[in-house]
Amino acid sequence: MNEETVQNKSLTIVLGVVSAAFIWILLPFYGAVFWAVILGILFAPMQRRLQLKLGWQRNLTSLLTLSICLVIAILPVIIISILLVQEGAAVYQRIENGELDIAGYVQQFKHSLPPYFQHMLDRLGLGGLEAMREKIIKSAVTGGQVLATQVFSFGQGTFEFIVSFFIMLYLLFFFLRDGADLARRVRAAVPLEEQQKRRLQLKFNRVVRATVKGNLLVAITQGALGGAIFWFLDIPSALLWAVLMAFLSLLPAVGAGIVWAPVAAFFLFTGAVWQGVVLGLFGVFVIGLVDNVLRPILVGKDTKMPDYMILISTLGGLAIFGLNGFVIGPLIAALFMSSWDIFLETKPRVQLP
Repeated sequence: MNEETVQNKSLTIVLGVVSAAFIWILLPFYGAVFWAVILGILFAPMQRRLQLKLGWQRNLTSLLTLSICLVIAILPVIIISILLVQEGAAVYQRIENGELDIAGYVQQFKHSLPPYFQHMLDRLGLGGLEAMREKIIKSAVTGGQVLATQVFSFGQGTFEFIVSFFIMLYLLFFFLRDGADLARRVRAAVPLEEQQKRRLQLKFNRVVRATVKGNLLVAITQGALGGAIFWFLDIPSALLWAVLMAFLSLLPAVGAGIVWAPVAAFFLFTGAVWQGVVLGLFGVFVIGLVDNVLRPILVGKDTKMPDYMILISTLGGLAIFGLNGFVIGPLIAALFMSSWDIFLETKPRVQLP
């Protein structure tokens, strides 16, 4: 083994160690770094167009793009999160005070079911009103305690949240300004052919834009439509249900139907026929149409992944990385598929006899 080989191996070891150490110190703020990169990719075309149109320096156009991003992408999320916490606390208070009798609603729904399903509920221990009320109240109290704990921990972690928020904005400014240079340096360091590196980078950018812009647009549209119909039908806590439907709509083939379908069935079985019919028709032909029409156009077309792969990777990403996983999961899946495609293209084809 010559000296050059030893030096190369030593350099590789040093690079691995320092890279792992660098990632380790970034872990407490990985969410801030991650979303700075994602927003930088999404708003980079806007920054370039502003620079070409206005003729300003990159610092000024990056600052202007950052301001636009703050107004249209970041502040609305913060405002909705605050309203959601307030709405959730109000619902918990209504349940605790007895103003919202969930057990009574469920018991009414049970009596409207066919006898077979009523016997099934009896076997599950949900037949008696008192037993059902005790189970539901216990679940509601547990959920309220979890919500209160989260709100309290959020209050205690306000300083950490503020620090992460400003780190994200600070990094986003530099990613907007120097993103193209950083991308070229990363591509130069990847030990692949130039065509393969370009292919992976294009796939990365397309999946990020498709999953964030496409999924968020579908989620916002379905959540807004679901909240509007809930408000029209005078269903309590329409904002809370709207946010829940928006979150669930991130899951393809599952979606907001998990929320509106049981409510429509409850209306139909309890005698509120017109409310159930209106909600069911609106859910199928309006909310469902958004998922069936917009999602393939905005998400599937750019990612070029089958629906089952998007669903599994989204669920896995959410389970491991939390809310960030709805981007990380499909991104890893897309890069996995692209990497294997490149690998198979480089292998010689085996001639079958």
